[in-house]
Formats: sequence, C-alpha cells, structure tokens
Amino acid sequence: MPKISIEDLKKIKERERGRMILREGEYRAKITVHMGTCGIAAGAREVMTLFRDVIGQRDIDDVILTNSGCAGLCAKEPMITVEVKGQSPVKYILVDREKAMRIFEDHVLGGKPVEEYALAKGSETAAT
Repeated sequence: MPKISIEDLKKIKERERGRMILREGEYRAKITVHMGTCGIAAGAREVMTLFRDVIGQRDIDDVILTNSGCAGLCAKEPMITVEVKGQSPVKYILVDREKAMRIFEDHVLGGKPVEEYALAKGSETAAT
C-alpha cells in the first residue's frame, strides 16, 4: 500500500473542512432525492447520480445532497425536495435527467423555483 504524502493529507483536510462547514449549516441549498423502493424503480438513483456528478465536476461545496425514503406519492416518483437558504422548500415530481439539470441550474444555483415541475412549496406540517 502506498504511503500518504503531505499533498494527500492537505487534500483530505480541505475536503473534510468543507464537510464540516456544511454540517454547521453554512450552505446555499440542500437537495433531497426521495429514494424509497418506488422512487428507485422510477429512476431516482439516476437523478441522485446526476446531482452527485454535477456537484463533483463543478467542485461545488455549498450544496448538500442527501436522500430520504418514500414521500408517499408513488405515481409521482422520482421526487426531489430543494431547500434554498432563506426560501420555502419545493417538492418536485416526475424528475428525469433533463428536469433535474434545469432545477439544479435555475433553483439550486439561481434561487428561482421551476414552477412547472413543482408539486408543492412549503413544509409539510400537520395542523394541530
């Protein structure tokens, strides 16, 4: 096994520092890909991979990409939720690669929701 160089350690330090900043809440946006069985069957894995690849290729360190289980609307999968700092979350439905890229450019990076792909805006809370 090769030895780790000083340069390797510096790269690891910078990568981990970026992750710590995200955990402390200093991020522009959060993308949640709903990855229940129905979502995966409908193509959620491909959507997740697309977001991961774009974020990595562009070296974006202020966007969190995460997943969750089923959102409860199997017929509308793949679904994602985008939370841009200072805005209400938006849930998108029937997301394919083309829609995902537009959502990423317009909403995640640009701060402007793509209304024609959106199911709902705002948090899901139960009335008490």
